Amino acid sequence: VMKQSNKKNTRRSFIRQNLLTGAGAMLGIHSALPSLAGESSKEITDAIAANTPLLAQQPPQWPKWPVWDIAADEPSVLNALRSGVWSRAKIVEQFEEAWAKTIGAKACLTTVNGTNALICALANLEVGGGDEVIIPPYTFIATPQAVLQTGAMPVFVDTDPDTFQMDVKKIEEKITPRTRAILPVHIAGIPCDIEGIMKIARKHNLAVVEDACQAWLSEVNHKKVGTFGHAGCFSFQNSKNIPMGEGGAIVSDDEEFIDKCYSYHNYGIARGSMIAKHGAVMSMAGTKMRLTEYQAAIGLAQLKRLDTQTTIRAENAAYLKSRLETIPGIIPYKLYDQVTRVSFHLFPFRYKKESFKELPRAAFLKALSAEGVPCSSGYITLNTQPFLAHTFQSKNFRKMYSPQQLDIAKYQERNRCPQNDILCNEEAVWFTQNILLGSRTDMDYIVSAIEKIHKNAEKLKKSL
Repeated sequence: VMKQSNKKNTRRSFIRQNLLTGAGAMLGIHSALPSLAGESSKEITDAIAANTPLLAQQPPQWPKWPVWDIAADEPSVLNALRSGVWSRAKIVEQFEEAWAKTIGAKACLTTVNGTNALICALANLEVGGGDEVIIPPYTFIATPQAVLQTGAMPVFVDTDPDTFQMDVKKIEEKITPRTRAILPVHIAGIPCDIEGIMKIARKHNLAVVEDACQAWLSEVNHKKVGTFGHAGCFSFQNSKNIPMGEGGAIVSDDEEFIDKCYSYHNYGIARGSMIAKHGAVMSMAGTKMRLTEYQAAIGLAQLKRLDTQTTIRAENAAYLKSRLETIPGIIPYKLYDQVTRVSFHLFPFRYKKESFKELPRAAFLKALSAEGVPCSSGYITLNTQPFLAHTFQSKNFRKMYSPQQLDIAKYQERNRCPQNDILCNEEAVWFTQNILLGSRTDMDYIVSAIEKIHKNAEKLKKSL
């Protein structure tokens, strides 16, 4: 065991680095933790355990992210750079073919990021001004922003706190004559009840765009998520399980739809079936969302290890869940019965303070982080955020909707999500995907840290 002074410095620098680079740094979620400035691990653990370190061993050196194998990965990227062909060309097409095959879809189109994949898919399913799109409130901000960018209005369906997913039982009550689509999210890489959602969509003739931006290789009944709806969208941003810095993709079995998306993402220039309809012309209003060759080369390098890494994450998550659910007040995620594989971009669980002597979640997170376990309280309540009122006050929305429809107070009342409020504000805790690439001993360390916090919760509470 290191001397305490070295231990303190090591842990504080470790915590600071992970909080700056981890999930807490992303938009749309709570800050990972309150500031630890001026508070050492020893000072916190002394308060918990009466001058006895909470855990004697050093915290694990968690796997760094992203993974990069210089010998195996760099030649293809350097070749792409040295070719001078940097904009979309053969390497992008190669990645699209590989991704479609990996997911089990007929066609794939890459985009600059997952957010624009969602916008492109929605726009080419003719979602627009005057429409409503049903979405969950427990998601990254990109989900509602994509809806708003089309001119449509998001309608929030409350969260099932057991699964962290949209509560399918509450969808139909939110459907109106203006509902055009459902945008389910497989948040954390955990599949939502997509089969139940598809039944509702077919009943009401609604389009479905799956936000699978955190769910690469996740499966329901051995079928990849992203392939159930009319389109599935993925993200390859730097924190994601298959990173290329930035990047996204749309998959679909409707090749004509993908041709439309391609035209839209390339200034409206016709391709494939769009040429047959319109000729080799600017066939539609479009924009520019093209991926670059070197990003695709990075993606192909990352794709080679995605399956193996997904298996490691799933095995560690199952083990960690089996250990954590024995601790009073710790309630890990629940999977729907039909789920056959989970990608685990996040490992989420609920924290019940009543089982920890009423210790607030923020104090629990601080103590856990002080022991070298990076953690976050996760997403904020998106359905209450100012971006909605800001959009409703825009010139375009005021032209498309009536004053009654844009009354933000009435909108927020219609879109209340009480279960999600509790999850976001009181209970949710996350570990990020790189932690699940650690060893079984690393998982045991997490459990030991939480067990000690539980045991000493009263002492910690008195120190607040």
